[in-house]
Amino acid sequence: MPSGYVQVTTTTDSEEEAGRLARTAVEERLAACGQVLSPIQSTYRWRGKVETAREWMVVFKTTADLTEQLMDRLRAEHSYETPDIIALPILAGSSSYLEWISAETGGGTPAG
Repeated sequence: MPSGYVQVTTTTDSEEEAGRLARTAVEERLAACGQVLSPIQSTYRWRGKVETAREWMVVFKTTADLTEQLMDRLRAEHSYETPDIIALPILAGSSSYLEWISAETGGGTPAG
């Protein structure tokens, strides 16, 4: 992927799994940050049936260069058969925060 920054999200059915996915990504320097959002309600179609479930969302901040590695790691660690893993480019942001993302994922020195 081209250089830049990306926000990757996933959802899971437990706070514990969400926390574990966030910690693993940060410990392995695949993401600078993993934020676990409190329970959300998801409504979706699965195998021909509309379902509603309580889930936790994890939002990761990473570099474009690490996006595929992070997504591969999430797929490997995720309990879902078909996990919701989506990557969106960060088009703009605080330069010091973006520098921090680079530094914490091994791409530079910490800012501030």
